[in-house]
Amino acid sequence: MDSYGKKNGNIPLIRLENIGMIYKIGDISYEVLKGINMTIEKGEFVSIMGASGSGKSTLMNILGCLDKPTSGSYFLEDRDVSGLTSDELAEIRNKKIGFVFQGFNLIQRLSIIENVMLPLYYSGLHSRDSEEMAVEALKLVDLSEKGNKFPNQISGGEQQRVAIARAIVNNAPIIMADEPTGNLDSVRGADVMNFFGKINAERGATIILVTHDRHIAGYGRRLVTVKDGMIISSETINI
Repeated sequence: MDSYGKKNGNIPLIRLENIGMIYKIGDISYEVLKGINMTIEKGEFVSIMGASGSGKSTLMNILGCLDKPTSGSYFLEDRDVSGLTSDELAEIRNKKIGFVFQGFNLIQRLSIIENVMLPLYYSGLHSRDSEEMAVEALKLVDLSEKGNKFPNQISGGEQQRVAIARAIVNNAPIIMADEPTGNLDSVRGADVMNFFGKINAERGATIILVTHDRHIAGYGRRLVTVKDGMIISSETINI
């Protein structure tokens, strides 16, 4: 069991208790996660690493409230969210979690600043307030001067930084990053990972990174390794 973070009686930001996930295709069942126990403290930078098929992406989908587990309990800020409805999970994602994926997922017909403002639009914020928040998010990833450009006018590394700005624009306390450097070369990948570190340090956001790359995992402060649907190790990364 991963008991990291259960210290001094503090309640962790995230707590998974005996999480299982089974997918069914016809009459065949696939047990993807097998009794996962895990805690993550507020402000941590955790890397979850594993080979393809290890269950790491399924684990991230549960942590990000994109999927509900087949069994077990998921406590987010001490609230059991594992049994919530799809609408309730969507509300949590909108308020609590920012996502960055391998594909940049930018809307080509929208300007950079309009792409960053999208989560605020869905939250119903006033346009002037949302624009100011988007400007601040772009400033944090050193793209202040790119706001009026369009995705096809900037590099892949810059597009991923826009995706990071979009993930943090509503001050979500948790940022989930799934193979965020997978479409980038090593130099641009390093730039992107340094911005995750900056967001963790300056905003106090909890970063949960999923990767198969040990070098990328090394940007975190704790490494959780998943194999065959189970956590086989959890260790502090020395920097």
